[in-house]
Amino acid sequence: MTSLPTVSRDWTTADFDFALPPELIAQHPAPERSASRLLDGRGPEPVDRVFRELPALLGPGDLLVFNDTKVIKARLYGRKASGGAVEALIERVLAGTHEVWAHLRASKSPKPGALVRFGDDEAHAFDAEVLGRCGPDDALFHLRFPSDPFALLERCGHVPLPPYITHADEADDARRYQTVFAAKPGAVAAPTAALHFDEALLAALAARGIARAEVTLHVGAGTFQPVRVERLAEHRMHSECFDVPAATVEAIARTRAAGGRIVAVGTTTLRALESAARGGALAAGARETDIFITPGFEFRVVDRLVTNFHLPKSTLMMLVSAFAGYERIRALYAHAVRERYRFFSYGDAMLLERAPR
Repeated sequence: MTSLPTVSRDWTTADFDFALPPELIAQHPAPERSASRLLDGRGPEPVDRVFRELPALLGPGDLLVFNDTKVIKARLYGRKASGGAVEALIERVLAGTHEVWAHLRASKSPKPGALVRFGDDEAHAFDAEVLGRCGPDDALFHLRFPSDPFALLERCGHVPLPPYITHADEADDARRYQTVFAAKPGAVAAPTAALHFDEALLAALAARGIARAEVTLHVGAGTFQPVRVERLAEHRMHSECFDVPAATVEAIARTRAAGGRIVAVGTTTLRALESAARGGALAAGARETDIFITPGFEFRVVDRLVTNFHLPKSTLMMLVSAFAGYERIRALYAHAVRERYRFFSYGDAMLLERAPR
């Protein structure tokens, strides 16, 4: 599904820049998931809260929609037959095959037919065959693994921490860079707004009468790619697989009919829901999206958004500015920097209301 950006003015990447002290980039998660800070950005003035207060900020009859994707150990280290080092980041596992698409870093790119040996431990290492280039602009490599890619990645791979996290993945990252309800493997980046939810918080939400539904969007490495054009109208998004189940469409319809609000947990959930409604009505099913949400976008599904703080000049900064309003986001981010909130994947969160049209 290709959707060109809706741009109400000639926005540029510079419009979404802001100064961020490096020490505010969270390198590790909060000791407890729901103990992260929550910036309540719904009212005229921002309110500083703790994430576990979320149930009191929502109403009985509201619907929380989560992304139930599961992060795979998508980073691999290996060597070519020549001995040259190779680092791979799996972008996508091709359904029903032993094949993957991957980003490769090497001093010299391997050619079709070459073998790359992956694995830190020789006893469990495996050889992957390079089939050729693939993806947009042939930026990715098409590889064939000898057996089930998910099993091989679990055995030999590393947690694909984002580039702004400076430590190598550790044992705790395998647990904390994953939601407590992760179910469907395929993501190479976590749906980070959902990292703040623990079992106690989910129980408190249910006790308040707040319903829950799921979508699946397998987050790709493209989520960290910078916007390389100055004018947003010229940018084209990477494509990701998503699925909106019929049960979720039905839950949204019931919530709407009863006067409840649809609360997306994370930008990936929002992208899936709004992509599924681009034809007008929300439609169930699995498909691909390269939707690019910028100010001027017409939201059809989501009323509120729980989200982390995003990188300057990123497509996600553009998305939240479209959702809550450009000036509102500028003010909230200035407040977050001033109050020393923790930023990005392991950082704090905020609750946003959709700006009136």
